[in-house]
Amino acid sequence: MAELGGMPAWLVALLCGLATYLWRGLGVTLSGGLRTDSPVFVWVGCVAYAMIAGLIARILLMPGGTLEQTLLADRLLACAAAAGVFFLGGRNLFYGVVTGGAALVILHWARQALA
Repeated sequence: MAELGGMPAWLVALLCGLATYLWRGLGVTLSGGLRTDSPVFVWVGCVAYAMIAGLIARILLMPGGTLEQTLLADRLLACAAAAGVFFLGGRNLFYGVVTGGAALVILHWARQALA
């Protein structure tokens, strides 16, 4: 049987699950009294959007790994296509992500085929 830190793996998995569900349960319990229109809640939402925007900008402008092999123009066009489909598709994140990924692959393949 596998051991992690001197404990059986099943016990580690059980403790990790308990820790995860403890915090989730606590969040559900405490969220009952929150007002979604409160200034703190609005601020937290703004910070979350700002962090996502910063991460997307970093990935677009300074990619790492396989994405480094794509051109900036391709990444920007794919991002524009994803944003367009996201908004035109009723703010559906799935459609936007699939469109952005497909656009990047198609643009990259097209550039390689023309080269």
